[in-house]
Amino acid sequence: MRKSIIPFVALIIMSCEQSKIGFVDNVKLMDGYQEKMDIEAKFKTKVEALTKKRDSISQAFQLELQAFQTKAQKMSQKSAQEEYGLLQQRGQFVGQQLQQEEQQLQQTSQTEMDSLVSKVKKEISAYGKANGFTYILGGGEGGSVLYGSEGKDLTSELLKILNDKYKK
Repeated sequence: MRKSIIPFVALIIMSCEQSKIGFVDNVKLMDGYQEKMDIEAKFKTKVEALTKKRDSISQAFQLELQAFQTKAQKMSQKSAQEEYGLLQQRGQFVGQQLQQEEQQLQQTSQTEMDSLVSKVKKEISAYGKANGFTYILGGGEGGSVLYGSEGKDLTSELLKILNDKYKK
């Protein structure tokens, strides 16, 4: 009899402890976060500048190539091949430099976004602790919440906190 009472008492105690659970729509949270929008705008501007630079260099190189083709008709075949080889080498070098700039820009962007995600996770954790949540689940695309009542959706509240802190 005593053995059957212990699990029953444990079940009663566990049912008295209610978990406070909420969820956040990750996509809405990140899409509405001003700092993320600012980072994206900054990198969009940098990508556009790099694209303009690439286009400008490419256009100048094409003009140089056309000028060489005209000039090459008056040169010996050996001299034309040598000069064309040098022109190709320079074109490859410039292409590699531009590719390195693009890769560096992508790495910097990824680092900033990773830092931002980490910051958001810390804020969600702090919010959960401060408000007595046992769990705050992630929803949205790729999230683990398939359904949640609107009363448990903390997205708007956390978005406001994040944007208010960012403004400061």
